[in-house]
Amino acid sequence: MARHEPDEAEPRPAERERHDSKPPGAAPGVDEATGATQQRPVGADAGRFGTPGRPLRRNSFLVGFTGALGVLLAYAVYLGVRNAAGILVLVVIALFLAVGLHPAVVRLRSWGFPRGLAVATVVLIVLALLAAGVLALVPPIVTQSGQFVEQLPSYLESLRRNETVNDLVEQFDLMRRAQEATSADMVGRALGGVLGGAQLVFGTVFRVLTVLVLTIYFLVYFDRLRNLGYALVPRSRRQRVQLIGDEILTKVGAYMVGALAIAVLAGASTFVFALVVGLPYPFALAVVVAVTDLIPQIGATLGAVIVSLVGFATDPSVGIACVIFFVVYQQVENYLIYPKIMRRSVQVNEVAALVAALLGVSLVGVIGALIAIPTVAAIQLILREVVLPRQDAR
Repeated sequence: MARHEPDEAEPRPAERERHDSKPPGAAPGVDEATGATQQRPVGADAGRFGTPGRPLRRNSFLVGFTGALGVLLAYAVYLGVRNAAGILVLVVIALFLAVGLHPAVVRLRSWGFPRGLAVATVVLIVLALLAAGVLALVPPIVTQSGQFVEQLPSYLESLRRNETVNDLVEQFDLMRRAQEATSADMVGRALGGVLGGAQLVFGTVFRVLTVLVLTIYFLVYFDRLRNLGYALVPRSRRQRVQLIGDEILTKVGAYMVGALAIAVLAGASTFVFALVVGLPYPFALAVVVAVTDLIPQIGATLGAVIVSLVGFATDPSVGIACVIFFVVYQQVENYLIYPKIMRRSVQVNEVAALVAALLGVSLVGVIGALIAIPTVAAIQLILREVVLPRQDAR
């Protein structure tokens, strides 16, 4: 029996299967291994919006135009950041407060509180502390201002009886200048100053409310925001970034709790001392010391100077007692209280802390000094865990 030889033009079964497996409407392509033409499905790389075209040629005009667009975009971002600098500072403050208060929320949740109730409890405690501080500071300021206004005529009358003052008034023609100061022009400027002061007060209230609202939102959605931030990191590095990020958040929270504990202790000690020596407005002075003690490096000294000045104004012996008390207390705080509370959780080099506090004050003010220590702690952690190991591996 004669064997049927297949026609050379007829494709073999394997080739027929390859041809049959190609979908209809395939476009020709080139096999990189054999150089033969092969079929490629039309629109396989494009999806619903068609096949991507060939890349544009990199001519000088296109490069220059793209660079100009990049410069314009960078300048627009700079203008946006500059114009929104005030709001961005408020956002940073609120985020910092949320990170510091989050451990308290976690502790309340471990006691069985729902998240909403835990956040509300923490916020109410903070508001109560702020209200107590305002109530402690405002009455002394109002009282002292009223006493100064009442005594002002007697001060002026005593000045007029002084021959030296009268000679200075005639020599520098102070009466004419005083009359000019009461003109309509100056009254208008004074009114503008009053309006500026009112604007400052309302602006401060608006900033405080903004920070409070943002802090509440950050506390409520803290876990979601943290998970979203970690989700932006590539999967291969996500676990390591999450571990480092959680450690940084822990250090910031520990710093906030430690700083508040030290400030409360300083305020309580000042309150007891003020009651013993008979300083006026002891609770207000205790609040001042507690608030200034939150400022790294220079805060404790600033509060001591304020209380000592009040003591010298009351009685010289009381002022000397204030100086002795704060010198002794600061030594105890620096060498006994601070190491046990802070250095176990936030280990920061003293020189780095001082430089960071000065830079923070020059850039952002008092808020910069407050966030300087945890920022340095975070940078030290990143250097120790990321940067230095890479340098050693090279």
